[in-house]
Amino acid sequence: MKIVKLGQVLGTPREVGGSDLGWKSRRLLLKEDGMGFSLHDTLIYAHQPLHLHYLHHLEAVYCIEGRAQVTDEKTGEVHDIEPGTLYALDQNDKHILTAQVVSRFICVFNPPLSGREVHDSDGAYPAPKE
Repeated sequence: MKIVKLGQVLGTPREVGGSDLGWKSRRLLLKEDGMGFSLHDTLIYAHQPLHLHYLHHLEAVYCIEGRAQVTDEKTGEVHDIEPGTLYALDQNDKHILTAQVVSRFICVFNPPLSGREVHDSDGAYPAPKE
Protein backbone atom coordinates (compact mmCIF):
# COMPACT_ATOMS: atom_id res chain seq x y z
CA MET A 1 0.00 0.00 0.00
CA LYS A 2 1.21 3.48 -0.85
CA ILE A 3 0.32 6.55 1.16
CA VAL A 4 1.30 9.93 -0.32
CA LYS A 5 0.39 13.29 1.16
CA LEU A 6 0.50 16.42 -0.97
CA GLY A 7 2.76 18.09 1.59
CA GLN A 8 5.37 15.38 1.02
CA VAL A 9 5.58 16.36 -2.67
CA LEU A 10 5.71 20.16 -2.34
CA GLY A 11 9.20 21.56 -2.86
CA THR A 12 10.60 18.25 -4.16
CA PRO A 13 11.49 17.14 -7.71
CA ARG A 14 7.91 15.81 -7.95
CA GLU A 15 6.66 19.42 -8.06
CA VAL A 16 7.16 20.67 -11.62
CA GLY A 17 6.23 23.91 -13.41
CA GLY A 18 5.31 27.29 -12.05
CA SER A 19 3.19 30.37 -12.62
CA ASP A 20 5.56 31.51 -15.39
CA LEU A 21 4.56 28.37 -17.36
CA GLY A 22 0.87 28.72 -16.53
CA TRP A 23 0.75 25.44 -14.58
CA LYS A 24 2.24 23.58 -11.64
CA SER A 25 2.03 19.79 -11.37
CA ARG A 26 2.42 18.04 -8.04
CA ARG A 27 3.09 14.46 -9.11
CA LEU A 28 1.72 12.08 -6.51
CA LEU A 29 2.23 8.82 -8.42
CA LEU A 30 4.79 8.29 -11.17
CA LYS A 31 6.05 5.45 -13.36
CA GLU A 32 8.52 4.38 -10.66
CA ASP A 33 5.59 3.73 -8.32
CA GLY A 34 4.50 0.83 -10.54
CA MET A 35 0.78 1.59 -10.77
CA GLY A 36 0.56 1.70 -14.59
CA PHE A 37 -0.58 5.34 -14.56
CA SER A 38 0.55 8.60 -13.00
CA LEU A 39 -1.61 10.84 -10.80
CA HIS A 40 -1.11 14.59 -10.47
CA ASP A 41 -2.58 17.42 -8.40
CA THR A 42 -2.26 20.30 -10.87
CA LEU A 43 -2.74 24.06 -10.60
CA ILE A 44 -3.64 26.01 -13.74
CA TYR A 45 -3.03 29.74 -13.45
CA ALA A 46 -5.62 32.27 -14.65
CA HIS A 47 -5.69 33.88 -18.10
CA GLN A 48 -2.76 31.92 -19.56
CA PRO A 49 -4.11 29.79 -22.44
CA LEU A 50 -2.25 26.48 -22.54
CA HIS A 51 -2.01 24.90 -26.01
CA LEU A 52 -1.69 21.19 -25.28
CA HIS A 53 -1.47 18.07 -27.41
CA TYR A 54 -0.45 14.87 -25.68
CA LEU A 55 0.76 12.79 -28.60
CA HIS A 56 2.07 9.93 -26.46
CA HIS A 57 -0.32 9.92 -23.50
CA LEU A 58 -4.00 9.67 -22.70
CA GLU A 59 -5.17 11.96 -19.92
CA ALA A 60 -8.24 12.26 -17.70
CA VAL A 61 -8.68 15.61 -15.95
CA TYR A 62 -11.06 16.18 -13.01
CA CYS A 63 -11.69 19.72 -11.75
CA ILE A 64 -11.82 20.11 -7.97
CA GLU A 65 -11.49 23.93 -7.68
CA GLY A 66 -11.88 26.97 -9.91
CA ARG A 67 -13.32 27.64 -13.36
CA ALA A 68 -11.83 27.05 -16.78
CA GLN A 69 -12.65 26.38 -20.40
CA VAL A 70 -11.27 23.67 -22.63
CA THR A 71 -11.41 24.15 -26.40
CA ASP A 72 -11.25 21.18 -28.75
CA GLU A 73 -8.98 22.48 -31.51
CA LYS A 74 -10.34 19.98 -34.04
CA THR A 75 -14.00 20.96 -33.68
CA GLY A 76 -13.75 24.42 -32.11
CA GLU A 77 -16.12 23.32 -29.36
CA VAL A 78 -15.65 25.16 -26.06
CA HIS A 79 -16.58 23.42 -22.81
CA ASP A 80 -16.98 25.09 -19.44
CA ILE A 81 -15.10 23.33 -16.66
CA GLU A 82 -16.07 23.71 -13.01
CA PRO A 83 -15.66 21.58 -9.89
CA GLY A 84 -17.14 18.15 -10.48
CA THR A 85 -16.37 18.17 -14.24
CA LEU A 86 -14.14 15.59 -15.90
CA TYR A 87 -12.76 15.74 -19.41
CA ALA A 88 -10.86 12.87 -20.97
CA LEU A 89 -8.41 13.24 -23.84
CA ASP A 90 -9.10 9.79 -25.26
CA GLN A 91 -8.03 10.60 -28.82
CA ASN A 92 -4.80 12.49 -28.02
CA ASP A 93 -6.96 15.57 -28.53
CA LYS A 94 -5.27 18.86 -29.37
CA HIS A 95 -6.82 21.39 -26.99
CA ILE A 96 -6.50 24.75 -25.28
CA LEU A 97 -7.06 24.99 -21.53
CA THR A 98 -7.72 28.45 -20.10
CA ALA A 99 -8.51 29.04 -16.43
CA GLN A 100 -10.62 32.06 -15.48
CA VAL A 101 -9.26 31.86 -11.91
CA VAL A 102 -6.50 29.71 -10.46
CA SER A 103 -7.94 26.23 -10.84
CA ARG A 104 -7.03 22.85 -9.43
CA PHE A 105 -7.29 19.54 -11.21
CA ILE A 106 -6.57 15.89 -10.54
CA CYS A 107 -4.94 14.45 -13.69
CA VAL A 108 -4.27 10.84 -14.62
CA PHE A 109 -1.81 9.93 -17.40
CA ASN A 110 -1.42 6.66 -19.25
CA PRO A 111 1.30 5.67 -19.84
CA PRO A 112 2.60 7.12 -16.58
CA LEU A 113 4.98 10.05 -16.51
CA SER A 114 8.45 9.53 -15.09
CA GLY A 115 8.39 12.86 -13.25
CA ARG A 116 10.40 15.72 -14.78
CA GLU A 117 8.49 16.11 -18.06
CA VAL A 118 7.51 19.57 -19.25
CA HIS A 119 5.53 20.47 -22.36
CA ASP A 120 7.46 20.77 -25.62
CA SER A 121 6.72 23.35 -28.34
CA ASP A 122 3.71 21.26 -29.48
CA GLY A 123 2.28 21.15 -25.96
CA ALA A 124 3.17 17.45 -25.59
CA TYR A 125 5.26 15.44 -23.19
CA PRO A 126 8.04 13.36 -24.77
CA ALA A 127 7.37 9.73 -25.66
CA PRO A 128 7.96 7.46 -22.68
CA LYS A 129 11.24 5.56 -22.56
CA GLU A 130 10.87 1.82 -22.12
